[in-house]
Amino acid sequence: MTHVARVLSAPDLSLPKSTHLPWMIHDGRRIRTGTAAELRPAFRGLLRDYRRRAFIVPYPGGALRFGGRTLVMGVLNVTPDSFSDGGLHFDADRAVSAGLAMEGADVLDVGGESTRPGADPVSAGEEIRRVEPVVRGLARRGRLVSIDTAKPAVARAAFAAGARILNDVTALADPDLAREAARARVPVVLMHMKGTPRTMQQDPVYRDVVAEIVDFLHRRMDRALSAGIPRARILLDPGIGFGKSPEHNLEILRRLEEFRSLGRPVVVGTSRKSFIGRVLGRPVGERRDGTAATVTAAVLRGADMIRVHDVREMADAARMADRMK
Repeated sequence: MTHVARVLSAPDLSLPKSTHLPWMIHDGRRIRTGTAAELRPAFRGLLRDYRRRAFIVPYPGGALRFGGRTLVMGVLNVTPDSFSDGGLHFDADRAVSAGLAMEGADVLDVGGESTRPGADPVSAGEEIRRVEPVVRGLARRGRLVSIDTAKPAVARAAFAAGARILNDVTALADPDLAREAARARVPVVLMHMKGTPRTMQQDPVYRDVVAEIVDFLHRRMDRALSAGIPRARILLDPGIGFGKSPEHNLEILRRLEEFRSLGRPVVVGTSRKSFIGRVLGRPVGERRDGTAATVTAAVLRGADMIRVHDVREMADAARMADRMK
């Protein structure tokens, strides 16, 4: 099925004007439509509206406010094997100190299991052992913490320790995780991933990468709603680097505005990822400048929140990009 966002926002708009487009997505709902010629002006207007839209995403004790500036999520991996910072914050006290030092972070995203390509899974008990003291230490010091997990038991422990957001790379593949999030009344970041961390980079193939991700996120939004998670607490992440080739990742950034058609805040995580290394020929420790370029592009194309390792530098990049919108 043709995705109207793709054809109407393409640079050359070369689709024949008489082509019938069977549906479009507006504010998370599919709406039947007419021809491309009839829809182009309407869709351009929708894009302008989405650029101006403000979102208030409630969490227990407060709310995330989108629309004034791009928010920043700082990455805090409590793992020995994450692709970029594995082992740096494996000690709980060191991890808490590192989180408190993330100048400019609106949210601190704590994860206890690596999702790098080829990563081996860890047990729920081990993941809880890693993240629970870090979440509790940061929350007690007034920091807004999200838990990066796909396991219901880990999420439950993290919420009890003070986490107020769930960041799930599987987009609620586990129904029990959806129920935990609904029960805790926390916002949920739904991310697209093709395959699993162990298999996702084994020659990923898409017919239209953006259209397929939009369809996937639309279905997972429906799953969240069915589980009792209200629309106001849903955020979406296209999953750059998770089952995508370098060209897929670049295409997602070029067409990022199309995800605004789903009507929810868009989270983008490009920080230090391998496609930057492939383009620039840089190892993981030398990708900060490349990351800044992708952060700027994401903000200018509609990202509401960026997920980054180098928080202070990327917060500066986001602030500059916000002023150029």
